[in-house]
Amino acid sequence: MSLLKTIDTNPTFSPRESGPLPERLISGNPAFKTWAQDVARGETVHSGVWEATPGETRSIKGETFEFCHILSGLIELTPEGGEPVDYKAGDSFVMKPGFVGVWKTIETVRKIYVTVT
Repeated sequence: MSLLKTIDTNPTFSPRESGPLPERLISGNPAFKTWAQDVARGETVHSGVWEATPGETRSIKGETFEFCHILSGLIELTPEGGEPVDYKAGDSFVMKPGFVGVWKTIETVRKIYVTVT
């Protein structure tokens, strides 16, 4: 097992396709694609590429820490009780455990993600 993993930002294998949980959908009809690329530390660390079409959903992290780096597209992320923040290609951010907010995909977004549970 290699201890170095390159994340392929344009994977050629088929993604897992999904959508938001009905109770988290706010507006639109967003579709998600996930290209999972690595799992480590006994299934607690996941990384890969994720894509979403326009729509608005509730983001609830629970006990999960998530690092995101936007590759393309535009989103607006509004923490509960906070002000909206726009993220576009080249931007990175972290949603810490306990984060609750609204994720609005304005332009189809593709990101690299690393989650830790």
